[in-house]
Amino acid sequence: MGRCIDMRTNVVLDDRLVSEALRLSKLRTKKSLIHKALEEFVVNHSRLDLREIRGQIEFSEDYNYKATREP
Repeated sequence: MGRCIDMRTNVVLDDRLVSEALRLSKLRTKKSLIHKALEEFVVNHSRLDLREIRGQIEFSEDYNYKATREP
């Protein structure tokens, strides 16, 4: 993502939630899990909200989104 600067911190985490997240992610350490969660948080919250650009984009009347899909 970018330059890594170590920031040490102590936090209390829900053991059940951490265990489930490790199982689902197939990651091996809490550190890697937290790093992945932070990366995904930043990506998801950095996306442009399409409602903010409402009315600024014109779509072709004959645009067929199904035709662009692979069979």
